[in-house]
Amino acid sequence: MKKLVLMIALLSLAGSSFAQCAMCRQTAEQASEGNAGIAEGLNTGIVYLMIMPYLLFLIGGLVFFRKKISSFFKS
Repeated sequence: MKKLVLMIALLSLAGSSFAQCAMCRQTAEQASEGNAGIAEGLNTGIVYLMIMPYLLFLIGGLVFFRKKISSFFKS
C-alpha cells in the first residue's frame, strides 16, 4: 500500500505534469493584456472540461460503495 501511494505521489510530481498547451498559453497571455472576453471563455472552457472527471469519480464511487453507503444510512 505504501508503494502505491509513493508511486502516485511521484507520478503526480513528474515534469510533464507542468507542461502547457501552446494554444492555451498564448490565449492566457493575450487575456492578461486586457481582453476580458478571452479570459472568460478560457475559464468557462476549463470548468466545462473539469466537470466530467469529477462526475465520473462521484458516480463510480457511489456504484462501488453502494452497499456500505446503504448500510450506513440503515443503521
